[in-house]
Amino acid sequence: MSVAKITEISASSTKSFEDAVRNGVSRANKTLNNISSAWVADQQVRVEDGKVTEYVVRLKITFVLD
Repeated sequence: MSVAKITEISASSTKSFEDAVRNGVSRANKTLNNISSAWVADQQVRVEDGKVTEYVVRLKITFVLD
């Protein structure tokens, strides 16, 4: 039997939502062991002068406890 925990993080990218997700999972993997899944809970963009400047995602990361 395994037990998992879910933590919430925010990540961003100047390229795309997909890149923001990759950035978030990559960064979470540096401190969390046994990541098994991630899902996008929310997404938004930052806008300056009428142009999208940053893509932001709120991720829920699931990892199995040792």
